[in-house]
Amino acid sequence: MQKLSRRSVIATATAMAALPRSSFAETPKTITWEDLIPPGVPYGEIIGEGEIDTVNDRWLPEFDENATKLNMALHGAYIRMPGYVLPLDISTSGVTSFIMVPYVGACVHTPPPPANQLVFVDSKTPWPSDRMWDPVWVTGRMRHELQSTSIADIGYAMTADHIEVYEW
Repeated sequence: MQKLSRRSVIATATAMAALPRSSFAETPKTITWEDLIPPGVPYGEIIGEGEIDTVNDRWLPEFDENATKLNMALHGAYIRMPGYVLPLDISTSGVTSFIMVPYVGACVHTPPPPANQLVFVDSKTPWPSDRMWDPVWVTGRMRHELQSTSIADIGYAMTADHIEVYEW
């Protein structure tokens, strides 16, 4: 067995420290909106029949306790998922926080989806405001974070490491 000299160990450690962090980057797990629902809970058991608001011509969904059940396996997971941007914090630089929704117009033109179908996203790099209607891929670390806002109840949160246009 060959012994390594102290000089070799220090040189190797220094070289490893100098490597770009991207060479050690974690690969995100690609998920879909269905993955946000806990295994064994059918989507049909999250949204009840609800009622029709004939005056305002809107459907008012009825959510049961399954609407706030979260997929425990996703807490702390490094994920990549598609969705649409519903801006919350916008400046001339772009959008830095938003609710990621599963379809265009969710929460704006229709009643909001259930909490386990919404993700609060915070990003250090602003998403350009001229691209808000584009579908996006968001990559980051997922957290369980039930929160209630004036727009909707939200079940998940993540800090975006990367946002890009979703290409069909």
